[in-house]
Amino acid sequence: MAYSADDSATPDLIYALLMTLLSTAQHLARDTRRNPRAHLVPIIASAVIAAGAIALVAYLLWPTYTTIPPSDPSRLPVSVGGTLFNVPTMAVRMKIQRHSGPQERVDLSFLYPSLDAPAAPKHYSADTVEDKVQPIDRIFVSIAAHHDSLAPDMRLRTIYPRYLDERANTDDGLTARAFRDGTPYGGEELFTASEPQLTARCTRDTSTPGMCLSERRIDGADLTFRFPRSWLAQWRDIATAMNRLSAQMHSAKG
Repeated sequence: MAYSADDSATPDLIYALLMTLLSTAQHLARDTRRNPRAHLVPIIASAVIAAGAIALVAYLLWPTYTTIPPSDPSRLPVSVGGTLFNVPTMAVRMKIQRHSGPQERVDLSFLYPSLDAPAAPKHYSADTVEDKVQPIDRIFVSIAAHHDSLAPDMRLRTIYPRYLDERANTDDGLTARAFRDGTPYGGEELFTASEPQLTARCTRDTSTPGMCLSERRIDGADLTFRFPRSWLAQWRDIATAMNRLSAQMHSAKG
């Protein structure tokens, strides 16, 4: 709390007031002894002076500090891999990660396409839960320290080409290439685009919807985005959304 600079002079002012009150009382006492009949006047005068002094002392002693408003509780400043991010509190998926300061990893989710933090999760019972699979309406983001592991762009240039099929299909500016069976990424496809830039590794649709994974590095942390493969039908929108989230969580000012 921040106190007023005048607080240091308060004891001196109080002392001066008390001395003035004492001196006045002594003079009134002497006058009363000389004229006993006039005792009511000094009593009233003393009471008025005392009341004024008490009011002034109370005013001087009244706290003059100003409170500092807390920082925005809707966002958390976290440091991952020595890199500062400002994340929405409600977007943090795990309660144990919902604190500011250094963290090894933070897992988040955002509603799509609004990119708002989701509301508190609903509680379901056996009577209210639905049997059908609910559509995914959010994009998931993990921020983790990379500890000098191979960067995503280096993996794209040096690792993936070893396992990709030579055939490529391009549709509306988005190029798809399948990974060969028997490779570490068998059963997946690599999607790339240049404007806006997009790189995503996606599983195929089976009994469960296919999912895509897109990575990027910001200083000491890697950001991993996960979203349904079906969203690639509007791939420019999802690429723009990932760029927006990255900029919102990690500004140029850090």
